Amino acid sequence: SQQPFSLCARNVVLATGTSDSPARLGIPGEALPFVHHHLSALEAATRAGKVTPSSDPVLIIGAGLSAADAVLYARHYNVPVIHAFRRPVDDPGLVFNQLPKMLYPEYHKVHQMMREQSILSPSPYEGYCSLPEHQLLRFKEDRQAVFRNPQGLQKVFGVSLVLVLIGSHPDLSFLPGAGADLAMDPDQPLSAKRNPIDVDPFTYQSTHQEGLYAMGPLAGDNFVRFVQGGALAVASSLLSKEGRKPP
Repeated sequence: SQQPFSLCARNVVLATGTSDSPARLGIPGEALPFVHHHLSALEAATRAGKVTPSSDPVLIIGAGLSAADAVLYARHYNVPVIHAFRRPVDDPGLVFNQLPKMLYPEYHKVHQMMREQSILSPSPYEGYCSLPEHQLLRFKEDRQAVFRNPQGLQKVFGVSLVLVLIGSHPDLSFLPGAGADLAMDPDQPLSAKRNPIDVDPFTYQSTHQEGLYAMGPLAGDNFVRFVQGGALAVASSLLSKEGRKPP
């Protein structure tokens, strides 16, 4: 009917993830049509035959799990890859240095490639080139990406497609103040990695708003394996409020 309406509830669970608003580099040319911010763009280009093993490389920007997923996807289809990121490979802040190798062997394989396959030191990973500590300066309309290397020199690469995968921000614009007053530090922007919603660790209920829950990345659980625990905590709390014992 296109008519606005309201729903009232005693409890609300926020579980919207963080993929709503991808982070951007803020550099010239980022709005060009060959520059994307979602892995789905690479999937669509591969299905359409616009990106093939004989294409110019796909440029993947980022050193997180989303960027690693893109590298793995491109490698599966033998699509050449240039993988650029601003941190050193051995930076303890990299997510790869925090993951157990036995649980995430595929991500540690990407980390190994990042370490061993650079433009200066060829290795067995044909079709993959790592550019650690490179700063992306701009994109050109003729599908070129301009970088500054650690020595301050500019380098230009021709690419077929660009994926900027440097994280994302939750879109809680439907909440007053976009949910900032719910964060652990209300004076800083809400961030799944640095400033998530402040929740009770046993119930996942907001410490600032009774009846409001948050789970998944909104509560700082950025790995899929943690989501079950958050969902069970919320369910247990809701059942307890109704005077029922969790099963």
